[in-house]
Amino acid sequence: MDDSGDSGRPQPGAGGTPPGADPGNGKPKRPAEPGGGLLMGRPFGVPVYVAPSWFVVAALITWVFGGQLDRVLPELGGARYLVALFFAIAFYASVLVHELAHTVAALRYELPVRRIQLQFFGGVSEIEKETETPGREFVLAFVGPLLSLVLGGVFYGAMQLVEPGTVPGVLLAGLMISNLIVAAFNLLPGLPLDGGRMLRAVVWKITGKPMSGTIAAAWVGRGLAVVVLIGLPLLTHTGTLGGSAQDIGGVETVMDALLAAILAGIIWTGAGNSLRVARLREHLPDLRARTLTRRAVPVESATPLSEALRRANEAGARALVVVDGQGNPKGVVREAAIVGVPEHRRPWVAVSGLAQDLTDGMKIPAELAGEALLDRLKATPATEYLVVEETGEIYGVLSTADVERAFVKAMARPGA
Repeated sequence: MDDSGDSGRPQPGAGGTPPGADPGNGKPKRPAEPGGGLLMGRPFGVPVYVAPSWFVVAALITWVFGGQLDRVLPELGGARYLVALFFAIAFYASVLVHELAHTVAALRYELPVRRIQLQFFGGVSEIEKETETPGREFVLAFVGPLLSLVLGGVFYGAMQLVEPGTVPGVLLAGLMISNLIVAAFNLLPGLPLDGGRMLRAVVWKITGKPMSGTIAAAWVGRGLAVVVLIGLPLLTHTGTLGGSAQDIGGVETVMDALLAAILAGIIWTGAGNSLRVARLREHLPDLRARTLTRRAVPVESATPLSEALRRANEAGARALVVVDGQGNPKGVVREAAIVGVPEHRRPWVAVSGLAQDLTDGMKIPAELAGEALLDRLKATPATEYLVVEETGEIYGVLSTADVERAFVKAMARPGA
């Protein structure tokens, strides 16, 4: 299954830890490198990972396909499992080509791709930004199934060049069928599948609202999940997908039901996540640095903490900025550090010992908002940032905790 979504988008968490902070102590931490398994390479500069779950599926494919080979080519003996393992690897190579199609299209539209991950039921291309137009969204979604259809045709053509009933013939037939199944499955019109993104693009084009497209495609995706949960076991039990109904035993029925439940769960969860991400984007404009900034008072580095807090209280400020003799900002006093100093010691502690030195990334324009604001916070993780006017004048201090609270509040509004 394919999910070329944008789950890698930076966003505030739902808990009490600011973005870019260590949940243990509130201190800044370095951004985590994209991971998720064994790194296989970086085609087009995008890391490709194989998740641990892939090995489970590869073993299952090897076992199932090996059993089929025993009926078709009994002379292979134990070597049939080596052939079956080759099939599993070749199949996932086809899935990788499918995902690379999404990646190339995204890069063509200047959309960053965080990573590609091969996992339990296919692959995921994590595209970090949304396309600007429904037309691009449609193309970006369609290229994956299109490449799978092309691969199916290539394998069909190759089948004409080999002898039927041989190892190459059986492998090519299996790869042809599997790629056609991948293409057909991903063209189903419900999120998180590619067909769901295509449906989203169509509704977006008709209504002019990307959120309307997401809602429609997500609910169709949930409907598909129910159909898969109920319909797949019925189809196999009645022999519609091959074989006769009387040959299907209890173990097969349980396995079919388990597979249907897993597939339905993945589709249902993916549809829900698509709605969540869309609602996140809808409320991103509510996050504005200027409206979230705390008023700050400038203090020199040698100022005792008790005196700095007295000045802040008189001015109605909630933050402290350390400046030099010329009034140039040098650091921001961390709120967590202030809380950690007992009141009786505050007259003896200078604010310089509680301040985080300013870097260029910690200076944020007051007009920054939405996705650009979150991208800036992610690029330079910290607990507080200095907010400045275009002239360079100090406007105040932005706390990531305030950004998180504002985001959670916006998401909790009726209709969110």
